[in-house]
Amino acid sequence: MANDETPRHDPARWLDDHGDVLYRFALLRVKDPSVAEDLVQETFLAALKGIDSFRGGSSLRTWLVGILKHKIIDHFRRNRPEILAGDLATMDNETEEERLERGAIRDAAAAWKVSPEALVHDREFWDVFARCLEGLPEAHRRAFTLREIDGVKGEEICKILDITSTNLWVILHRARNRLRKCLDRNWFRDRPQTGRHAS
Repeated sequence: MANDETPRHDPARWLDDHGDVLYRFALLRVKDPSVAEDLVQETFLAALKGIDSFRGGSSLRTWLVGILKHKIIDHFRRNRPEILAGDLATMDNETEEERLERGAIRDAAAAWKVSPEALVHDREFWDVFARCLEGLPEAHRRAFTLREIDGVKGEEICKILDITSTNLWVILHRARNRLRKCLDRNWFRDRPQTGRHAS
């Protein structure tokens, strides 16, 4: 287990102690392994340059993750994904099939019996979640991770992705529905009663 008390003046150990965590954090958001690696390297370089600003009010890892978050947002700003017209279609334009599917997804979500507390510590669930997230269109994944995982405010996400607040609402709605459908198919369907995977 990584030692989060690594002396701040020993950056030689940063990669061993925090590299895997930072890489997984970046990969969940950018999908491309080479981009994730580059962002982690940029994070370490920025941390080396700014080590004097680290006051120790939080753990070293938390400080590094904070730097990485800014690097990811800068990457999103520089490399905005193409947003298709279908991604921005309002709910008024959805087909009957989409309405029925949305209802089925909502019903399936209501039937999930698993507790959020149990999922937090379930590595298998998070592996499935990451695969479901990878299946989202690029704009959907970016909007969802920024809003639901990183807690970035909607107004800031609109600036990062260069979209309107209405566009963001539609994209988040569709992202959540796709994730629910994927998780229901790949995780919850076989676990309606206990929320535990078979041993």
